[in-house]
Amino acid sequence: MPIRQLPPVVVNRIAAGEVIERPAAAVKELVENAIDAGATRIEVTLREGGQALVVVADNGHGMTRDELILAVERHCTSKLPDDDLLEIRMLGFRGEALPSIGAVSRLRITSRPAGADAAWEIMVEAGIKRDPVPAAHPPGTRVEVRDLFFATPARLKFLKTARSERDQAVDTVRRLAMACPHIAFTVVVDDDRVLLRLPAAASREMRLAALLGRDFAENSVPVMAERQGFRLTGQIGLPTLNRGLPRDQYLVVNGRPVRDKLLVGAVRGAYQDVLARDRHPLVALFLDGPAGEIDVNVHPAKAEVRFRDAGLIRGLIVGALRNALEAAGQRSSTTVASAALAAFRPAGDGNGMAGGMPRFAFPPSAPPPELAEAGNRFLRPGEGAAHDPVPAQTEVEAAADLSPDLPLGAARAQLHGTYILAETATGIVLVDQHAAHERLVYERMKEALAREGIARQILLLPEIVELDPAVAARVAARAEDLELFGLVLEPFGPGAVIIREVPALVPGLDVKSLIRDLADELEEWGDALALQERVEHVCGTLACHSSVRAGRRLAPAEMDALLRQMEATPNSGQCNHGRPHSTKLLKSLASVWGCPG
Repeated sequence: MPIRQLPPVVVNRIAAGEVIERPAAAVKELVENAIDAGATRIEVTLREGGQALVVVADNGHGMTRDELILAVERHCTSKLPDDDLLEIRMLGFRGEALPSIGAVSRLRITSRPAGADAAWEIMVEAGIKRDPVPAAHPPGTRVEVRDLFFATPARLKFLKTARSERDQAVDTVRRLAMACPHIAFTVVVDDDRVLLRLPAAASREMRLAALLGRDFAENSVPVMAERQGFRLTGQIGLPTLNRGLPRDQYLVVNGRPVRDKLLVGAVRGAYQDVLARDRHPLVALFLDGPAGEIDVNVHPAKAEVRFRDAGLIRGLIVGALRNALEAAGQRSSTTVASAALAAFRPAGDGNGMAGGMPRFAFPPSAPPPELAEAGNRFLRPGEGAAHDPVPAQTEVEAAADLSPDLPLGAARAQLHGTYILAETATGIVLVDQHAAHERLVYERMKEALAREGIARQILLLPEIVELDPAVAARVAARAEDLELFGLVLEPFGPGAVIIREVPALVPGLDVKSLIRDLADELEEWGDALALQERVEHVCGTLACHSSVRAGRRLAPAEMDALLRQMEATPNSGQCNHGRPHSTKLLKSLASVWGCPG
């Protein structure tokens, strides 16, 4: 067949497939337009997950009649005043969102600039435009999208359930709301139910607490770092507050929410020795830097960015997160304490009923009179104390032991040969002695390795690993970094590397498998974590086997020494798998058990 030029309507529908892939993409583009228009209130309405109806209304600048006509034309925008793609300071800039949406749906835009006498309305159906007509509307803009993808029925087959599409759209609004705390957001779904209501927040911390919940607000630490013109701020969750998926990891670059693999790799590197590999922390990071160093014109959806110096950004994120975690010291998530309290909290009302079900199949019988009389004698003043085999502690000694400078307090007892019960000025602390000592030993081993280096073992027969030429070059370029972890290699021709030394800490190392893993990580994350994780895994195993075992009885001086070392050790709130070492229970929680004082 002869070559011919496609009609404009077909061209627009093809282009729309890159920009508008699902209802959430349409919501993203429309909300970004509202933000760029200076709106302080944005309301989103969804019907059937956004497939039947998407409405985005704002109180922004609005558009005139002539601007409405241009707004639905491809590559028409007001956000590149100097036509400079290296200095993009708005969320939108491509001029593709509205014409793409209009090419696959029934689009209606009603807008009125501030101070104008009347509003104007324009309609686009499957790419066919109508002339603007006068309308009634307050200052601002209302964009209504009906029957999304009706003009491209094939796309409908790839949509998920209405609930899933709705959740994707709401998550998009949440990410934009995180980047813009000064704007009020509302999301209304089927049956006029308000699914999300966020008033304008006075600070970013307030918006994060509203979006990520009270647990994150109470169990996160601030992050602040600067390097070569880039500034990183935000909050990150403690290792003991984690999830099974990385969906609660947010990165905002110059006010633009992005989904970047650099973030996932950097967060993984920062948490690698305080969290199990299959668990993911909660983080919300905000990166600001020179617009010329960041390329946002990577994909029509504008969800990805590229950094001119990706290594600089990764180092900034990893270093800032590690410093924040070390500053947290022995803190662990308060959700751990809540779980511990739940085990003691009475379920239901005072009659021992929970949800209408009795706590016991048969109520316990009353205690015998002899036991009750013995208890009463013990509680009488002056009686029972004389028979106490433990010498009483003076008030001066108690005050010294419970100094506020000792967060973990003074050891009072050992339970089941496994847990240390310590008393603090504000409550009690229950410490897992094995997990705590494991972290102490692990940190000492890491310090020794950093000071003295990792012992290397020379291979009698060097191992040659054949790779793709580009992959081999990528691995060889990081030879100096890999040598720090005991792996010595060098290029061996255009498509291979030769391994001459391996870390002595890791016996029976499968060199070929390791090199291929390293190559994959260098391509995906820009860093080689596999070798470092294997070395640290060995250190963790050695620390586990050489630390205090459960069941070993400790003297009071030993227990206190362990507590003091925990207070002085970084990341002592959890072991290298993210398991908390201690649980703190405050005196103010005594009301949980119904205690009056």
